Amino acid sequence: MNEQTCPCGHGQYATCCQPLHQGIASAQSAEQLMRSRYSAFAKHEIDYIVKTTALGQQKQLDHAALDAWSRHNQWQKLEILNSLPKLDKSHAMVEFKAYYFDGQENQIHHEQSYFVYYADQWFFLDPTLPKTFSMKQACLCGSGKKFKHCCASFL
Repeated sequence: MNEQTCPCGHGQYATCCQPLHQGIASAQSAEQLMRSRYSAFAKHEIDYIVKTTALGQQKQLDHAALDAWSRHNQWQKLEILNSLPKLDKSHAMVEFKAYYFDGQENQIHHEQSYFVYYADQWFFLDPTLPKTFSMKQACLCGSGKKFKHCCASFL
């Protein structure tokens, strides 16, 4: 892949994911956010990874570890397997495979990711972070709904 090609595979970086990484544009769908997050790992845009994670999860992210993992791997390609843009009023799912070389062998990360739309923006719901909230607390996405009535079924 040349420097101009977007890591997500959807055109030129300057007109695809770079405007999202720079905050000039925002993702119009969960799939576009997924693609831009993959590109952010490939381009080492860790601040973007953090700011596009659900609001209540951002402080739990280890910026240094994300940066190290991003730089340690050679990102090869992203394959979107399935995209369900409307699971309900504010949630979506994207199933993907991320191909990368970890320095020793080729790897494939296969995941079904869930996203929430809040305040005119898509956010990733990170299932790997510890659950430090109860079902009756306000949802981690910021919606104001109780967690059990919002994002709980997607984490």
